[in-house]
Parts: sequence; structure tokens; C-alpha cells
Amino acid sequence: MSAPIDFYFDFASPYGYIAAQQIDKIAERHGRSVTWRAIVLDANFQSLERIRIPNSVMRSDYIRRDAERLATFYGVEYRTPSNLGAHTEQAARIFHWVHDRQPQRGRDFANRVMKAYFVDDKNIASEDVLGAIASDMEISAEDLQEASANPASRSRLKAEVDMAEARGVFGSPFFIVEGERFWGNDRLPQLERWLSGGPY
Repeated sequence: MSAPIDFYFDFASPYGYIAAQQIDKIAERHGRSVTWRAIVLDANFQSLERIRIPNSVMRSDYIRRDAERLATFYGVEYRTPSNLGAHTEQAARIFHWVHDRQPQRGRDFANRVMKAYFVDDKNIASEDVLGAIASDMEISAEDLQEASANPASRSRLKAEVDMAEARGVFGSPFFIVEGERFWGNDRLPQLERWLSGGPY
């Protein structure tokens, strides 16, 4: 099989959520797999001297309307969260703990977290919300504690973020395939062309 698509996303990004509803289908059409990679943009990327979108912009009326419009355009169920811009480090740590052991289960966890946030308007920074999702997936309380609070989980997420920085990732969603980088939902058609016809 050809090289997988690396899909970088932040759980708090409406654009990452919308892309998450499409990327696996795109990859499947072209015989590719997708490696999901959760990152946290708010704190961990402060050192980047690249393009950065200020948090005030990401919480603006324009972004609210743009995300709603984009979701409608792609036929994705969406409701703007009441606390747009939630902190997502704990969700990302749990995701990587689960994904490293069972990738499909990790993807399921990610989709449930994003649905809780962008459809059900639940606060995904809350331990209770994440705990309820984990419980529904039959993740034990002991495993959840290890995934969210163990120093190794913190180190795992930091390593993922450091690697993302090294690869030039600066936003969500961000896709890398065969070394080529694509930023944003509006680059998905270009990504598809790359997958179908090769480098251009």
C-alpha cells in the first residue's frame, strides 16, 4: 500500500472536526490509510515563528459563521460550541494512549469527543465528559487515569507536538502525504488530486 496520510487535528478546531468527517473516505477512494495525530495548538505551538491565527480570531463571529457554512456545505452535522476554544490537552493525551494500542478505537474516541463538542455542545475540557465517553467505550477507570495523568502520556503528547513542529505543521486540519503538506479543508481537492495523479 502507498504511504499513509498523516492527519493532524486539534480537538477544539471546528475545521479539524469537519475534516475528520471526510479524510478517511478520501483516503479509501485512493487506496490509502490515514494516521490520525492529535495536537494542541494553544499552548504547545507558542514557539513557532510561522503563521499563527490568534485565539481572538478563532473565537470571532466570522469563524463561527464560516464553520457553520463550511459544515453545511459538506453535509456535516455541526453546532457552534458555547465555549469555542476549549483546552484539549487531556483529550489529546487520552486519544494517543488509546490510538497507540488500538488505532481504530482511538479514532472512535476522537470522533466521539468531537461529536460531543461540535454537535452536543459538551465541554470536552471536563474530566466528567471525557470519563463518560471513555466509559461508553468500555475503557476502564484505571486505564483512563493512566491515559490522562501518567507522565508517560504527557511525554507522548509532547513528542507528537514536537514532531509536528519539526514537520512544519501550524494549524488544524493539516495533512502530510509523501512529504507534501496541505493546510485546511480548502486544500482537500488538491490532496485528492495528489493521491489520484501523483506529485505536481
